[in-house]
Amino acid sequence: MALVPCQVLRVAILLSYCSILCNYKAIEMPSHQTYGGSWKFLTFIDLVIQAVFFGICVLTDLSSLLTRGSGNQEQERQLKKLISLRDWMLAVLAFPVGVFVVAVFWIIYAYDREMIYPKLLDNFIPGWLNHGMHTTVLPFILIEMRTSHHQYPSRSSGLTAICTFSVGYILWVCWVHHVTGMWVYPFLEHIGPGARIIFFGSTTILMNFLYLLGEVLNNYIWDTHRRPSSWQINFMYVGPSS
Repeated sequence: MALVPCQVLRVAILLSYCSILCNYKAIEMPSHQTYGGSWKFLTFIDLVIQAVFFGICVLTDLSSLLTRGSGNQEQERQLKKLISLRDWMLAVLAFPVGVFVVAVFWIIYAYDREMIYPKLLDNFIPGWLNHGMHTTVLPFILIEMRTSHHQYPSRSSGLTAICTFSVGYILWVCWVHHVTGMWVYPFLEHIGPGARIIFFGSTTILMNFLYLLGEVLNNYIWDTHRRPSSWQINFMYVGPSS
């Protein structure tokens, strides 16, 4: 019975991300017309990650309902692959990148909003859309983690994946600066090369920490180191048996 509310919730979250992406792309901002477009901003990349992740969650729920009781082993194998992809995306991308965007944005915003979100943007981006991009991401991903158990990959492969993503994005930001002569984020203009290296290194370390935090939180919520209690067995979604 718990699966039905989770399905509805995931569909609602997916639709909200689709709405946020459509409204954001409809905004005619000068930065959208420059090299890299919206893809040079981690916030936009994170929105795409979250939308794809919840799209996979919805697809997994639909596949589970369609294959339940069918006895088709091939369909069950495909469902297991889909569940594995869903779990991998949450562990490596959706949780660490989502929490990073929310935490770093609001910390820098509280210190000096002009360094990351100049007041000029208020003329283009309404408040509700700003919160949709930088606030609700966190409760949405925590709700998903709380309502379904996710199997994390091995720690070495997970950390390698998040490091690859972090370094890849840093190189992309540097390439945009190389081509345009301008940094994607205003605060990078005000610090020296050494400080930028320290900042980029710190962000990579923070991404790794957030990956580990997600793993610990997942274990804590679902108590994977001990036998699940009866309420967890009744509540969490369990994939098809082998």
